[in-house]
Amino acid sequence: MKATSRDVSDPLRTPLLDSTASLLTKGYGWLPDLRRRAGNAPAVPVRILGRRGVALHGKEAVDFFYDERHVRRHDALPGPVLDTLFGRGAVHTLDGGPHRGRKALFLTLLKDPERIASLVEHARRAWDRAEADWQDRERVVLFDEAARVLTAAVHEWAGVPLPTGEEETAARDLVAMVDGFAAVGPRHVRARRARRRQERRLAPLIEELRYAGAPSGQATVAQAVAAHTDANGRQLDPHTGAVELLNVLRPTVAVAWFVTFAAHALHRWPEHRALLAADERYARGFAQEVRRFYPFAPFTGGLAAADTRWGGVPIEKGSLVLLDLYGHDHDPDLWPEPYAFDPTRFTRPGATIGRDDLVPQGGGDPAAGHRCPGEDITLALLASLVPRLARLPHDVPDEQDLSIPLHRVPTLPRSGYVMERVRLASPVAG
Repeated sequence: MKATSRDVSDPLRTPLLDSTASLLTKGYGWLPDLRRRAGNAPAVPVRILGRRGVALHGKEAVDFFYDERHVRRHDALPGPVLDTLFGRGAVHTLDGGPHRGRKALFLTLLKDPERIASLVEHARRAWDRAEADWQDRERVVLFDEAARVLTAAVHEWAGVPLPTGEEETAARDLVAMVDGFAAVGPRHVRARRARRRQERRLAPLIEELRYAGAPSGQATVAQAVAAHTDANGRQLDPHTGAVELLNVLRPTVAVAWFVTFAAHALHRWPEHRALLAADERYARGFAQEVRRFYPFAPFTGGLAAADTRWGGVPIEKGSLVLLDLYGHDHDPDLWPEPYAFDPTRFTRPGATIGRDDLVPQGGGDPAAGHRCPGEDITLALLASLVPRLARLPHDVPDEQDLSIPLHRVPTLPRSGYVMERVRLASPVAG
């Protein structure tokens, strides 16, 4: 069929051709490219996996998307995503009261300052142990090592036993769940197998913790998940309990992506090393800029709860609604010179970042909507580990491939950031 200008000039027209193949080919560039061809419209009709929908962009779109009167999550996530990334029956699949009740569990566990500080301390100790080991090895791949560090730390912190010898398998599986959710072929198969393996590992632990009764002190994460009840007083079944426990373990290990991106930034712009060593506030700003600058989630999605319109485009009840995340975090109207890496966006005097200005892990109110409740943990871990990385003497071999392919979701420097001849680091305060 001959292409015509009508495909671009008429923003109300739903594409006749399915864009799934284009999405898989272009990855992070798919939605920004679609918007460019539609004149950067705030709403663009799409057709994905045979379903009609609309992709939204902008701060006002964030409010619209996270309003349950407009967009719901129940039945929105495709099976391949549930069977890899989130798990069947996860909090991400709920709406209304059931979602808020389940979400309250995560808010209690993941936004408490004392719990966050405890997890950071576990991560510091695990990093220091790993760093000592790296000095005895000719080369290490930072992404793999960071995943192991975070796996050890989050298991200790969450009260999940990890017998000697199983750390490698757990780290590999938790990474695979994230790495394969948006893929086809072997990566996706590995992700499915990893999820099944880890759910089988954790479901008996949920039952065991229930039989043990209430803890004498503050409940661990695993104990809290095992004891959680819904509005009707029903406990989660062991499988769902395992799913939700993984929804604490897996995102924490996914911080390995940001740690590796931080190393990439330090390699490209080494002038940040001294600033990170001297200023704790700069470390937090650097962490925020890593989250903004580097590609993580391209978009998030739901289903229209009712017939409505947005940006002049009609949205039919039950159709797909996508919210542009990567494009939002690189929008020049929100972020001047968006493709310049500049942590001072977050540290300069008077810098204020609105709730929905930065949305790498979703937008809206985490207490009321589907925004990730673990952002505080992500920031705290990065602000602690990145200065350690900045102080770590190592060589970066020229032959490795540090390019970041935007067609791959989630992406990463191709080599995982190889470090050679790691030496003794200078001391880190705190």
